Amino acid sequence: MPTARKSNSRPTVFVALLRGVNVGGNNMISMRELKASFEEMGFTQVSTYINSGNIIFTTKENDARKLEKKIERMLAKEYDLNSKVVIRSLSEMEALVKNLPRSWKGGSDWRYNVIFLRHTIDSEDLLVDLPAKEDIEEIVYRPGALLWSALVSDINRTTWAKFAARKMYQDTTVRNLNTTKKLYELMNKVAEN
Repeated sequence: MPTARKSNSRPTVFVALLRGVNVGGNNMISMRELKASFEEMGFTQVSTYINSGNIIFTTKENDARKLEKKIERMLAKEYDLNSKVVIRSLSEMEALVKNLPRSWKGGSDWRYNVIFLRHTIDSEDLLVDLPAKEDIEEIVYRPGALLWSALVSDINRTTWAKFAARKMYQDTTVRNLNTTKKLYELMNKVAEN
C-alpha cells in the first residue's frame, strides 16, 4: 500500500516587525488587539512577543512584499497608524541568527542591535554611507540587516547615533540581540507545531 505524501503547502512562519510601535509612549497599540487583527486577516498561529510590535504568524502567502502592504493597510485602517512593516521568514531569521558576528557575546559594556532593513534599502552599499568609528563601534551587513555593536560608554559618539536623522532610517526597524534571538526561537516553536 503506498504511503501518503505530506503536502508541500504547509504555511510559512513569518515575523512582522512593526516600526515605532509602543516606543516612548507613541503609537500605542494593544498586542491583544493586534493579535486579533492578524487573525481577522486570515493569518494562523498568531502570537506577539513583548509590547513593541513583534508578531509571529503563519500563512500560505509567501510574498513578503504583499504581506507588508497588507499589514500596513490594516494598521492604517484599524489603528490610524502609518507604520512601516518589515517581514522576515523563519529561514531568513535562521540565516541571520546563525551568521551573527562571533564577537557578539552579550557583554554589558557593549550594545548589540539588529537593524532590520526594508527591501527598499537592503544593500551592502549602506556601509559606505555609514562608516563605523572603529574604536567604539562595528557595523556589519547581512542580507536584510545591519548588525551594529557599540561601547555603551560611547553610544552618543557613534555613527549610529546620527543615523536617526537620515531619510533611510524610516525604512528600518531595530531589535536588540536578545529580542532577535528570542523571536527566532519562538518562530522555531511555531514551525514544530
